Amino acid sequence: MLATADERVVVDARRHGIVLVKPLLRSAALAALGAACVVSGWPFSAVGAALLGFAALAATLAVWRWDRTRVVLTTEKLFVVHGIVRRRAAAVRLDRVPALELEQTLPARVLGYGTLVAGDLEIRYVPQATRVAGLATRLVH
Repeated sequence: MLATADERVVVDARRHGIVLVKPLLRSAALAALGAACVVSGWPFSAVGAALLGFAALAATLAVWRWDRTRVVLTTEKLFVVHGIVRRRAAAVRLDRVPALELEQTLPARVLGYGTLVAGDLEIRYVPQATRVAGLATRLVH
Protein backbone atom coordinates (compact mmCIF):
# COMPACT_ATOMS: atom_id res chain seq x y z
CA MET A 1 0.00 0.00 0.00
CA LEU A 2 3.02 2.30 -0.13
CA ALA A 3 2.46 4.78 -2.96
CA THR A 4 5.88 6.43 -3.25
CA ALA A 5 9.48 5.54 -2.59
CA ASP A 6 9.62 8.20 0.16
CA GLU A 7 6.60 6.83 2.02
CA ARG A 8 7.44 4.78 5.09
CA VAL A 9 5.43 2.88 7.67
CA VAL A 10 5.32 4.65 11.04
CA VAL A 11 2.84 2.37 12.87
CA ASP A 12 1.69 -1.13 11.93
CA ALA A 13 -0.36 -2.74 14.68
CA ARG A 14 -3.26 -5.07 15.36
CA ARG A 15 -6.36 -3.59 16.91
CA HIS A 16 -6.40 -3.66 20.70
CA GLY A 17 -7.01 -7.07 22.25
CA ILE A 18 -10.20 -5.79 23.88
CA VAL A 19 -12.00 -6.68 20.64
CA LEU A 20 -11.60 -10.34 21.61
CA VAL A 21 -13.47 -10.09 24.93
CA LYS A 22 -17.04 -10.41 23.61
CA PRO A 23 -16.47 -13.22 21.08
CA LEU A 24 -14.33 -15.22 23.52
CA LEU A 25 -16.89 -14.81 26.31
CA ARG A 26 -19.62 -16.04 23.91
CA SER A 27 -17.43 -18.99 22.95
CA ALA A 28 -16.73 -19.78 26.61
CA ALA A 29 -20.47 -19.71 27.42
CA LEU A 30 -21.19 -21.98 24.46
CA ALA A 31 -18.40 -24.32 25.54
CA ALA A 32 -19.77 -24.43 29.09
CA LEU A 33 -23.21 -25.32 27.73
CA GLY A 34 -21.63 -27.97 25.52
CA ALA A 35 -19.67 -29.43 28.44
CA ALA A 36 -22.84 -29.58 30.54
CA CYS A 37 -24.59 -31.45 27.73
CA VAL A 38 -21.69 -33.91 27.39
CA VAL A 39 -21.77 -34.62 31.12
CA SER A 40 -25.56 -35.17 30.99
CA GLY A 41 -25.10 -38.29 28.90
CA TRP A 42 -26.90 -39.65 25.87
CA PRO A 43 -28.63 -38.12 23.80
CA PHE A 44 -27.39 -34.73 25.01
CA SER A 45 -23.73 -35.72 24.67
CA ALA A 46 -23.90 -35.59 20.86
CA VAL A 47 -25.36 -32.07 21.00
CA GLY A 48 -22.73 -31.13 23.59
CA ALA A 49 -19.91 -32.33 21.35
CA ALA A 50 -21.29 -30.25 18.48
CA LEU A 51 -21.57 -27.19 20.74
CA LEU A 52 -17.98 -27.65 21.91
CA GLY A 53 -16.79 -27.87 18.31
CA PHE A 54 -18.75 -24.78 17.34
CA ALA A 55 -17.38 -22.85 20.34
CA ALA A 56 -13.82 -23.78 19.38
CA LEU A 57 -14.44 -22.73 15.77
CA ALA A 58 -16.01 -19.41 16.81
CA ALA A 59 -13.09 -18.60 19.14
CA THR A 60 -10.55 -19.51 16.46
CA LEU A 61 -12.28 -17.34 13.86
CA ALA A 62 -12.44 -14.37 16.26
CA VAL A 63 -8.73 -14.58 17.00
CA TRP A 64 -7.93 -15.06 13.31
CA ARG A 65 -10.00 -11.98 12.36
CA TRP A 66 -8.24 -9.97 15.06
CA ASP A 67 -4.83 -11.16 13.87
CA ARG A 68 -5.61 -10.34 10.23
CA THR A 69 -6.80 -6.76 10.91
CA ARG A 70 -4.07 -4.15 10.90
CA VAL A 71 -4.03 -0.42 11.61
CA VAL A 72 -1.30 1.21 9.54
CA LEU A 73 0.01 4.77 9.66
CA THR A 74 2.48 5.79 7.00
CA THR A 75 4.09 9.13 6.40
CA GLU A 76 1.28 9.87 3.91
CA LYS A 77 -1.79 7.76 4.85
CA LEU A 78 -3.80 6.24 7.66
CA PHE A 79 -5.53 2.99 6.82
CA VAL A 80 -7.00 -0.21 8.14
CA VAL A 81 -6.49 -3.52 6.36
CA HIS A 82 -8.85 -6.38 7.15
CA GLY A 83 -10.16 -9.62 5.79
CA ILE A 84 -9.30 -13.27 5.87
CA VAL A 85 -10.17 -14.63 2.44
CA ARG A 86 -10.42 -11.30 0.65
CA ARG A 87 -8.13 -8.54 1.95
CA ARG A 88 -9.62 -5.05 1.94
CA ALA A 89 -8.18 -1.70 2.89
CA ALA A 90 -9.79 1.61 3.72
CA ALA A 91 -7.45 4.58 3.68
CA VAL A 92 -7.28 8.35 3.89
CA ARG A 93 -4.44 10.58 2.81
CA LEU A 94 -3.27 12.62 5.77
CA ASP A 95 -2.83 15.79 3.73
CA ARG A 96 -6.54 15.69 2.77
CA VAL A 97 -7.94 15.18 6.27
CA PRO A 98 -9.25 18.44 7.73
CA ALA A 99 -9.03 17.16 11.31
CA LEU A 100 -8.04 13.97 13.07
CA GLU A 101 -10.31 13.14 16.00
CA LEU A 102 -9.58 10.82 18.89
CA GLU A 103 -12.50 9.39 20.86
CA GLN A 104 -11.87 7.57 24.14
CA THR A 105 -14.20 6.44 26.87
CA LEU A 106 -12.89 6.16 30.42
CA PRO A 107 -12.28 2.38 30.11
CA ALA A 108 -10.54 3.01 26.77
CA ARG A 109 -8.21 5.56 28.35
CA VAL A 110 -7.40 3.18 31.19
CA LEU A 111 -6.76 0.25 28.84
CA GLY A 112 -4.93 2.33 26.22
CA TYR A 113 -7.11 2.22 23.12
CA GLY A 114 -9.44 4.54 21.27
CA THR A 115 -11.26 5.37 18.07
CA LEU A 116 -9.53 7.46 15.41
CA VAL A 117 -11.74 9.43 13.04
CA ALA A 118 -10.00 10.87 9.99
CA GLY A 119 -12.52 12.27 7.54
CA ASP A 120 -14.80 9.42 6.49
CA LEU A 121 -12.53 6.76 8.00
CA GLU A 122 -13.31 5.59 11.53
CA ILE A 123 -10.98 3.01 13.07
CA ARG A 124 -12.14 1.53 16.36
CA TYR A 125 -9.96 -0.11 19.02
CA VAL A 126 -6.67 1.47 17.93
CA PRO A 127 -3.96 0.49 20.43
CA GLN A 128 -2.01 3.39 21.94
CA ALA A 129 -4.48 5.69 20.21
CA THR A 130 -3.12 8.85 21.82
CA ARG A 131 0.37 8.15 20.47
CA VAL A 132 -0.94 7.22 17.00
CA ALA A 133 -3.09 10.36 16.86
CA GLY A 134 -0.13 12.49 17.90
CA LEU A 135 2.10 10.94 15.24
CA ALA A 136 -0.55 11.41 12.57
CA THR A 137 -1.09 15.03 13.56
CA ARG A 138 2.64 15.73 13.38
CA LEU A 139 2.86 14.09 9.95
CA VAL A 140 0.11 16.34 8.59
CA HIS A 141 2.01 19.51 9.51
